Amino acid sequence: MERGTERDAPPSPAGNGVPAGHAGAGRVPLAVVVVDRDGLVSHWSTGARRLFGVPKDEAIGHPAVDLLPVSGALPEEDETPPYGTFADYDGLGPDLESSLGGRLSYPAAGRARLTVPERDRVDVLWWAYPLVGPGYERLLVLAADTAGLRQDEPDGVDGDMAFERIAPGFALHTDFPGAEELARRLPEILPSMSVEESARIVSQVLELGYPVLEFSQNDRVPVTPDWGVPRRAERKARRERAARAAAEGLPVPQEAADEAEDLEYAAVREHLEFLNEVSGRIGTSLDLSRTIIEVSRAVVPRFTDVAGTYLREQVVAGEGFPDGVPDTTTMWHRVALEHTDEPGRWDDVVPVGEAMPFPAHTPFFQCMTSGEPVLVPRITVEMGHAIASQFEKRDIRPLITGRSMLVVPLKARNVVLGFMILLRHPERPVFNDMDRVTGAELAARAGLVLDNARMYTYQESVAETLQDSMLPHIPPRMAGCDIATRYLPGTLLGRVGGDWFDSVKLPGARTALVVGDVMGHGLNSAAMMGQLRTAVQTMAALDLPPAQLLRNLDDLAQRLGDNYLATCVYAVYDPIASELHIANAGHIPPVLVRAEDGRSELLDLPTGAPIGVGGVPFEAVRVRVEPGDRLVMCTDGLVEVRGEDIGVGLATLSESAAHPAASMDDACDSIIRALNTRGGRKDDVALLMARLNGIEVDDVAEWRITLDPVEVPRARAVVREQLHDWGLAKLADSAELMVSELVTNAVRHSHSRPVELRLVRGDTLLCEVDDDDHELPTLLSAEPTDEFGRGLRVVSTLAREWGTSRTKAGKSVWFELTLPRRR
Repeated sequence: MERGTERDAPPSPAGNGVPAGHAGAGRVPLAVVVVDRDGLVSHWSTGARRLFGVPKDEAIGHPAVDLLPVSGALPEEDETPPYGTFADYDGLGPDLESSLGGRLSYPAAGRARLTVPERDRVDVLWWAYPLVGPGYERLLVLAADTAGLRQDEPDGVDGDMAFERIAPGFALHTDFPGAEELARRLPEILPSMSVEESARIVSQVLELGYPVLEFSQNDRVPVTPDWGVPRRAERKARRERAARAAAEGLPVPQEAADEAEDLEYAAVREHLEFLNEVSGRIGTSLDLSRTIIEVSRAVVPRFTDVAGTYLREQVVAGEGFPDGVPDTTTMWHRVALEHTDEPGRWDDVVPVGEAMPFPAHTPFFQCMTSGEPVLVPRITVEMGHAIASQFEKRDIRPLITGRSMLVVPLKARNVVLGFMILLRHPERPVFNDMDRVTGAELAARAGLVLDNARMYTYQESVAETLQDSMLPHIPPRMAGCDIATRYLPGTLLGRVGGDWFDSVKLPGARTALVVGDVMGHGLNSAAMMGQLRTAVQTMAALDLPPAQLLRNLDDLAQRLGDNYLATCVYAVYDPIASELHIANAGHIPPVLVRAEDGRSELLDLPTGAPIGVGGVPFEAVRVRVEPGDRLVMCTDGLVEVRGEDIGVGLATLSESAAHPAASMDDACDSIIRALNTRGGRKDDVALLMARLNGIEVDDVAEWRITLDPVEVPRARAVVREQLHDWGLAKLADSAELMVSELVTNAVRHSHSRPVELRLVRGDTLLCEVDDDDHELPTLLSAEPTDEFGRGLRVVSTLAREWGTSRTKAGKSVWFELTLPRRR
């Protein structure tokens, strides 16, 4: 391609004296145009100026559809079209306007006629390649004057048919800002081009600085323009001559040859139409399984009678795989099998889902290691036996012997992801070289689609793993309450979001319940969510009041950055006092469902400002609750729908939350169904429901211990007596020993206030010892001669669970014991 200068290019290095700006042996002038995602020209080469007669400054930034040969009616032979008009030849396949308008996601090509002042009519061949990747460029368009191609035709070769055997190789010139990036993407634009071939062409153009259009007998671009079509007027004249010769009884060998030529081109056109049709049928989604089915069904029965698709084990698992060529140990999963035989004939012999390696002597191994199609016109008895030898205790020979076989690689970015085995019935024409080319192009397109689906599946898996790791795994039962949660990701582009929920165990058998929503989507929001959730857990462990906790969280968000904004509602449930203590930071209000009459209500809370705004006070309220009441907290993604007042969603939330349900999980599902079927939801959703069971007064025992060591034996005695009264005598020994250690430490380190000892009988036996010392105890490794340091080691060994936390007055040390099973 051009260097981007208006002067003529340097002479050819081949020494033939033909300037690179003119047609020479192996090169012709090539117009290069890049179109951005808005349909505007972002690059207009010197060759484009020469071919289309439009200066660069008049092309850049203008709609490409106004400058390039788009669709139009073919003028009659004696009709002169007005200046600037174009015409498609023969109307075969898509026109360039379809590619310019973004309606085609696959490569296309064609032939058009252009009228340019002082040049009469110009026949133009064009290629359009959709650009993949994150760049802003959308389309690469190449064009060439057919007159330049005809100059070097060998004697005796028809010009139109000679064009069918050429393919352009190209690279962008150095003055285009995105040249190197687009050059690296050549193998994606031209799947049949290897990375090495791309590098060679790029180096040649950047070094020599003149246009290149390479002629090749072997390589092909993804599409071939309809340049081999004889003119309609010529075909009509041939038919008239043949009819006159037949009427006069004269031989018509030339006309027969012409007819054979027409038949040959009809076959070419049929293959092009097939490829265009298949391209439109595959890749309709990013779901890997659906894409595999689309590829299989696109080729059966039109192109083949049997299509088996095999993918590398890591592709199916959504994982990466090692570099290098596959070998005889590589496992290939049969992921699809489509055929026209009677139902079930293939199912037992080659079931979908089977994984197997392939020996080196098979055509399959040759295909997957070379990355090239392998054509077997007829599977002989010997080859059928060799192939069948890898199928243990299954005779596949009747299914394959005598059939024509084509094995095509599924490649993307020069990596073999898998391959397709295509078989035709014996009575059907065997696969030929044209079928090989068609199959290779089909596989190239399918490979890119499958790779996109694979990468999306992998990224989706990573996103779900990340989201799952950031969301807590809340136990279904806490002290005095049952909890159920749901998380729904947003749209396909928002698998990772900033919504979260959590629960934290607090002293006094209390539980903190929190739901939050970071504004925005994606990894940044998820990372911020993780930081805020960790901060909430840390501050909750300090037993901060709800309003103070939100105040501290707001300060933290401001220190982290200006973009940290989130809403949050934080509630502390006290099952002994039957009370909720709640504060809100710009979040939607929770719903409280009363157990007595099933009535639901949105709690009237001071709204507060979102976390991160700063300078706004937070207020907390106390709400009286009864055993069996349910608290429902969620993020706005569940109730908010674009174009609808949020009050409608809140009303639906209240109504659905009040419906009776057999379990907490059923109640959550009922809410999700009621609100998630309205359509229009694009945000992620966090939902937390807590049934507030409370703790009966008879299940709580409390004592105040004075700061005197002689009180320790009394503490042991009252604990033993209470456990006998509750029918938990089996726990008395362990509980008495641990209470003795904790009360002894508390009496030793307290300053003035009496030590508080509490036993709570619930799903477990909870024991808490509170004192006014703010220094939290730590687990030590005591030596045999040490006098102190064994108390917490005893607790750690005997308790089901234990911990420490700060309180407003000092600290609390607690442990739990598993209740014995009831007979």
